[in-house]
Amino acid sequence: MNITELTAHELKEKLDKKELTSEEITKAYAQKIEEKEKDVQAFITVLTDEAVEKAKQIDDKKAKGETLSPYAGIPVGIKDNICMKGVKTTCASKMLANFVAPYDASVMEKLNQENLIPLGKLNMDEFAMGSSTEYSYFQKTRNPWNLNTVPGGSSGGVAAAVAADMVPWALGSDTGGSIRQPASLCGVVGLKPTYGLVSRYGLVAFASSLDQIGPITKDVEDSAILLNMITGHDEKDSTSVELEKKDYTKALKNDVKGLKIGIPKEWYGEGLNEEVKAKLEQAIEKYKELGAIVEECSLDVANYALATYYIVACAEASSNLGRFDGIRYGYRAENYTNLKELFKNSRSEGFGDEVKRRIILGTYVLSSGYYDAYYKKAQQVRTLVKQKFDEAFEKYDVLLTPTSPTVAFEFGAKSNNPLEMYLADICTVSINIAGLPGISLPCGVDSKGMPIGMQLVGNRFSEETILNAAYTYEQATKFREQYKPTFRGGAN
Repeated sequence: MNITELTAHELKEKLDKKELTSEEITKAYAQKIEEKEKDVQAFITVLTDEAVEKAKQIDDKKAKGETLSPYAGIPVGIKDNICMKGVKTTCASKMLANFVAPYDASVMEKLNQENLIPLGKLNMDEFAMGSSTEYSYFQKTRNPWNLNTVPGGSSGGVAAAVAADMVPWALGSDTGGSIRQPASLCGVVGLKPTYGLVSRYGLVAFASSLDQIGPITKDVEDSAILLNMITGHDEKDSTSVELEKKDYTKALKNDVKGLKIGIPKEWYGEGLNEEVKAKLEQAIEKYKELGAIVEECSLDVANYALATYYIVACAEASSNLGRFDGIRYGYRAENYTNLKELFKNSRSEGFGDEVKRRIILGTYVLSSGYYDAYYKKAQQVRTLVKQKFDEAFEKYDVLLTPTSPTVAFEFGAKSNNPLEMYLADICTVSINIAGLPGISLPCGVDSKGMPIGMQLVGNRFSEETILNAAYTYEQATKFREQYKPTFRGGAN
């Protein structure tokens, strides 16, 4: 038995049957990290020694008959923009390279209550700005399916760690596709919850009206379980929605008979890789076989949602990152002669090129004379995007789209062309613009053995619907039983 290949719910079964201890599980992951981290480079901070110690304590409590939560003793990974008390939270930036969080994010508090064991903080694009994890200050995470390709972003370290069996599951964040796109490129499951379902308190903000924390897991059941743990109203987050607590695992019924699935024709046109399109068409046929009602529909929002997203996101980033000035927060330059120079040098040296690019764009669209032409207009288009989705969900329960227009690309293929990199998000950003839930799951591999993801989008707070649709497809196709990362290729 290879412990690290098991899902979290399978690990729980082993713990319940006393076939494994938490210490054995945690040590197996610590060994896997030691073996694979040099190739994948998914971690910014490794906490395996602390994790093993915590696992021993949990095993001792169980031996004494203490009542613990069902998933106590299961390891977990955390994206490095989620605050974890006493541990570095760098956001993969020189600006926060030495920042140790003085408090836990609300989602960390919830995971601590469940007695999950953090294995470390995972790499990302700096301040979550990017689609490839090439913009990390520390290192470039590599895709376990082919080490010469990117894992996606910004939660690339999270998706790569799950795919490489270095963590059983993990938390990422999604501003414009940053959970779903890397999940697609790494052949795992990524769920972006409805905006407001999961507290953002303790998540270092990129774009506050778009950011959402969610799970990246090996299968859909684990996504439902981890979602159960992190949802709930939080008084510390003004955008947190007060809803009755749900058990999302009850939605996993392995039945889609009568489910109405819309296929937006505009999302399958120019720019979509032919092999990706072919696999999505196979997935559509599979849903028909399973009894779903599948219809082509029109939802022409992707192109102008992308422009809207980059205006809104950059504007909010410009505002949110203003605090990092070398005085209040963040890296301080050593060489300066006056206050203005201190600001300039600290921000110039502390931020990477992509972050600077987005701050400049955001400052521009918020500036006098341009606010109405760009930012106000983008917010109006945002309302239009929401209305278009509302109309679609009057007819359909779920929309089925690509997650990414291509499979994982090689390092450097898009990083020198920001516009081409931004187009990598074209299938995902409109879901954030509208505040909807979306899940990406694997639907096959291309001719080179690289995973292809499909995206299921639901109406606001209809996580049960997309989880069941994803679970039913997953049970029918058994991707994990057929395909595994090969770790081929060499590090660039």
